[in-house]
Amino acid sequence: MSSLNRRKFLMLAGGGIVVAAGASATAFALTRTPTDALEPWDRAGAPDYEDPRMRALSFAILAPNPHNRQPWTVELVGDNGVSIGFDQNRQLPHTDPFDRQLTIGMGCFIELMVMAAAQDGYRVDLDLFPEGSSPEGLTGAPIALARFVSDASVNADPLFANVLARRSAKEAHDMARPVPAEALDAIQAARRHVTAAGGTVDAADLPYWRDMSRKALAIEFETPRTYKESVDLFRIGKREINENPDGIELPGAPLEVMKALGLFTREAALDPGSIAYQQGMATVMAPLETSMGFVWTVTGTNDRVAQIGAGRDWVRMNLAATAAGIAFHPLSQCLQEYEEMDDLYREVHRRLAPDGGTVQMLARIGYGPAVGPTPRWPLESRIVERTTS
Repeated sequence: MSSLNRRKFLMLAGGGIVVAAGASATAFALTRTPTDALEPWDRAGAPDYEDPRMRALSFAILAPNPHNRQPWTVELVGDNGVSIGFDQNRQLPHTDPFDRQLTIGMGCFIELMVMAAAQDGYRVDLDLFPEGSSPEGLTGAPIALARFVSDASVNADPLFANVLARRSAKEAHDMARPVPAEALDAIQAARRHVTAAGGTVDAADLPYWRDMSRKALAIEFETPRTYKESVDLFRIGKREINENPDGIELPGAPLEVMKALGLFTREAALDPGSIAYQQGMATVMAPLETSMGFVWTVTGTNDRVAQIGAGRDWVRMNLAATAAGIAFHPLSQCLQEYEEMDDLYREVHRRLAPDGGTVQMLARIGYGPAVGPTPRWPLESRIVERTTS
């Protein structure tokens, strides 16, 4: 204990958070940013990416995706082609058993690639699932073949200006600041591919959606296999995040100290009786009560092409929210296709797609604090070469 006393480490009762006081502790905290894992945000569009495909892909890797798994792979084909693949090692078999959400993430990636290419005057011709697809899951077959074509008629997309500022913001919203209806309209109007988008900022609707989000998140927490899927992807502190810049990042000096002291471990996080578990659930749940609006998308079919389109529109809606200064937090637990979630899944579909179709995504929106970017693997690590036998 003497070493702890010298550094003045304090455990906040019931909170499970360690705070380090003093100048040395402040210096330590300032060095805990995982700068290596955040470098792809600074490298996007870098001048040394002379190939327009590489420039476009350097923005595409910043796309939102489930559990930050970044499942995309890329093969450069010839002088102007790109084969976009899926890394099956990044599947989420318990919360996304049919790879629907991961396919949506691939759609987000494709849309950012297309938008970035347009900035350089290139049209991207896409051939989706050229070798076919399965409703049971994604395989090693290509998701898309893309061909970059120089085209003076291509128009740059105004939403692209928001790519580097886009975030998935999970913090509390300012409950004294309602989201105006015109901002909600602008977010919904950003779509180009899905059958429909909807949303609400009506104060009378918010309790229902806050409660729905809370119940769905509780199911994911309280179902051992789905919660473990998240815990297994925890990246705790600077070193883990830099070494594996995918999954669920848990940065910051307090958590690193707790980990070093054995107060925060993956085992503790899985134990419903532990402070780590209870505080973790409370921390995740609290922002839901401040949600100031919700948006969603619905497709008429649920095939892979529709899911790609849903992803392309989802990132566009996120960018439109960014342009309006509105925090955007994907929160689609109630849309996950596993047994324990089935009742909520059916309820949401009765409410949002009474005439049929699939509710693909749901997010909470509101005005919140600025947050930093999410770690990313560098583009070069996603480049693969197709092997032949």
